Amino acid sequence: MSDSNQHPLTLLVTTTMPYGKYKGRYLCDLPEPYLVWYHAKGFPNGKLGSLLATIYEIKLNGLEELLIPIRKQFGNN
Repeated sequence: MSDSNQHPLTLLVTTTMPYGKYKGRYLCDLPEPYLVWYHAKGFPNGKLGSLLATIYEIKLNGLEELLIPIRKQFGNN
């Protein structure tokens, strides 16, 4: 994962999923059904779980536009 001192929104566009079906995919690019499944199952403990819960809330509330300028800044668009 990326530097834990970064802003959580920055981490969502720079951190990749470390395992599973979507290993290597940026957290901001995880499909909503996967995040809904994780929400029902329970997010993992720690920083990864916190980031997954954050992107879940962003997608659930249709706020992905918040990430556009950050993605452009990091060349992840």
